[in-house]
Amino acid sequence: MNSHAPNIRPVIRQLDEATANRIAAGEVVERPASAVKELVENALDAGASRIDIAIQDGGRRLIRVCDDGCGMAPEDLPLALSRHATSKIDGTDLLAIRSFGFRGEALPSLGAVGRLTITSRMRGGEGAVIAVAGGKLAPVRPSASNPGTVVELRDLFFATPARLKFLRGDRAETMAVAECVRRLAMAEPFVGFTLIADGKEIFRADAEQGELFDALQIRLSRVMGRDFIDNCISLDAERDGLGLAGFAALPTYSRGTAVAQHVYVNGRPVRDKLLTGALRAGYMDVLASGRHPAAVLYLSCDPQLVDVNVHPAKAEVRFRDPQGARGLVVSALRHGLAGAGHRASSTLGDATMAAFRAEPAAPVVASPAYQMDYRPSGAAIRASLDLQAPVPGFAEAPSARAEEPADAPAEAPLGAARAQIHENYIIAQTADGLVIVDQHAAHERLVYERLKAQAAATGIARQALLIPEILDLPEADAARILSVANDLADLGLVIEPFGGGAVAVREVPAMLVKLDLRALIRDILDDLSDQGMSDRLRGRLDAVLSSMACHGSVRSGRRMTADEMNALLRDMERTPRSGQCNHGRPTWVKLRLSDIERLFGRKD
Repeated sequence: MNSHAPNIRPVIRQLDEATANRIAAGEVVERPASAVKELVENALDAGASRIDIAIQDGGRRLIRVCDDGCGMAPEDLPLALSRHATSKIDGTDLLAIRSFGFRGEALPSLGAVGRLTITSRMRGGEGAVIAVAGGKLAPVRPSASNPGTVVELRDLFFATPARLKFLRGDRAETMAVAECVRRLAMAEPFVGFTLIADGKEIFRADAEQGELFDALQIRLSRVMGRDFIDNCISLDAERDGLGLAGFAALPTYSRGTAVAQHVYVNGRPVRDKLLTGALRAGYMDVLASGRHPAAVLYLSCDPQLVDVNVHPAKAEVRFRDPQGARGLVVSALRHGLAGAGHRASSTLGDATMAAFRAEPAAPVVASPAYQMDYRPSGAAIRASLDLQAPVPGFAEAPSARAEEPADAPAEAPLGAARAQIHENYIIAQTADGLVIVDQHAAHERLVYERLKAQAAATGIARQALLIPEILDLPEADAARILSVANDLADLGLVIEPFGGGAVAVREVPAMLVKLDLRALIRDILDDLSDQGMSDRLRGRLDAVLSSMACHGSVRSGRRMTADEMNALLRDMERTPRSGQCNHGRPTWVKLRLSDIERLFGRKD
């Protein structure tokens, strides 16, 4: 017996308007931040150039959004609080959506679960106010107001008190509202935003001027911090009607979580698994395990090429060509990171200087790709002494200094080699400071890039199995894995249908000596189900090449001649992604001469 079926004949009923609105509110308004998002998006759709948000008690007691947009006429106010009433679309084409809102559910949903008041005036018209509490509508009244709209939402979820139990503390809800406003501000640089929480201004971004790309860069420096802009590359790519612009941080400027990843589609902030998966794939072999890239990506296309009507919250989208969108993001990121060459995060130098100081220093905003102890270590003190001029009367270690060859200019990006210390670190002099290079990590990346280039040029060598491996899969999984058989064959894994839901693995990559085929196929299927694409095999092959590069590179403890050290520096300058090793750690750190002089009290 079906446990969900009652013993009596069910009766079909038409739900009343108030109940329908409360159900809709459960989909649209999850927490105060959801309400702020809907109201701010309405203000943007109204053409506002200034939006002021105020909240109290994390948004529970009050949410007020004021804008200077086009406003509404008095006769439009009751209609604005009716379900599925909107000025954004006319209903003829649901794929030609160019506005944030279009469903006509936000305002009636908010009025069903809270106490909502809307005051609005069009330019040249008369102001009016309307109120609704728990779905009960009050009549429209005249009101003196500035052009634009003010929406006040008080006592959120008072009509559905059970929802209040699922909210977090005031601080957490305030942080969620602030993050929501920041995400919207990063896509609208020509609009000014302020957020006041419990009487205190916690976010402000004035409207920017100039060209769009320049304005976005200035807005991001205000929202995400100057360090992000200083340590990122710009992206600009286009393919098959899809455009991609934005900024992606260097691998050595990474984060412990994915909080610094922001993706927009036609100006709409989204959280899409396809696009976040593409972001991870773009950084696949340049980040340490457990680290996450920082990036702000803006995708643009004809509205006909993307469906934003996937979920009432409008945070998910569906592309007509999902693999094209993914491929654009991955290729643009990889091309941009390769073009960055030997660049590494500038914050590493700040962290290194902090390690030299005797007193504890505050951590830098952007953590490097590894945990650093900010207390001075014995090695750091010894290194600082080694960098000073030799003291008369003391013999110099044979490997402590190196004569500079004539063809090693200090004006080169990584300078000229001057010394090798502890048989692992190269000290190079640049025009405005010095560079410390980890010789093993740097050479490991150089060898790895050469091995990858060779594999791409000659293909992945295959090894035929004496007895094909037969895997019995559900028919849907068999069809899914066979749909990417050509891509897997390019990577050395040859799969053929074997009748029903079975597939036969006939060849495997020769470099993968020990391979659990069942586990690999299962992981690839999981990726295909979740993202529509899998980089699992590519990742394993890269891991093997990385291991080969590690064993074939200059080892720590080897003394290098001046010519060898300078040759390594020049190779790093020419090699893509040489700013970090295969494990995502930095290969070099630059110290500015002004910082070194300040360390020794030569400058204030």
